[in-house]
Amino acid sequence: MLLSVKRIDVPPGQRVLLRDVTWQEFETILDELGEHRVARIAYDKGMLEIMAPLPEHEDNKEIISDLVKALLEELDIEFRSLGSTTFKKESMAQGIEPDQCFYIKNESKIRGKKRLDLKQDPPPDLALEIDVTSRTHASIYEALKVPELWRFDKDKLQINLLQNGLYVESQQSLNFPNLPLIEIIPQYLEQSRTVGRNATLRAFRRWVQEQIQS
Repeated sequence: MLLSVKRIDVPPGQRVLLRDVTWQEFETILDELGEHRVARIAYDKGMLEIMAPLPEHEDNKEIISDLVKALLEELDIEFRSLGSTTFKKESMAQGIEPDQCFYIKNESKIRGKKRLDLKQDPPPDLALEIDVTSRTHASIYEALKVPELWRFDKDKLQINLLQNGLYVESQQSLNFPNLPLIEIIPQYLEQSRTVGRNATLRAFRRWVQEQIQS
């Protein structure tokens, strides 16, 4: 049996790797860690990573998430954001907790559900990873068939779309086509650091309205 994970202290920005972790041990560790925690996990065929994010990581995650929510609201698209929900699939021995995720096209299929099971429920339409600590596991998202993965690293946004089971970098979002989000999202994130969150979101909503009208 594995050492109790509650006895493992992971400093912010650092990670712990546990090898040869069985699926049952992985499930036990998830139960022991609980749902209300800061640490993120990734499980890939016996390798378990436990990572504690930095404050910079959380700031970027919150603002980018707010921008995506504002975009969806202005476009009048129903969505459901599930934060760092654990997505896992025993048949592939893989699991991941995104920094943020959104059900958009498939929102109606999971509306009202309190628990999701990827054996029968679709994966999120969009997952967001903040790579301040370089922890994105693209292969796990590929295995779980998440259609779109955003990676934010070094103030740059990378959009990856799933094609034939593998991610291909794209200049356009599958969920928000014809919007220059690779340039715009980092711009408004940077703006939030000087003018504040609320002013930034108001400006961003105005920009979205301009795109709709044009």
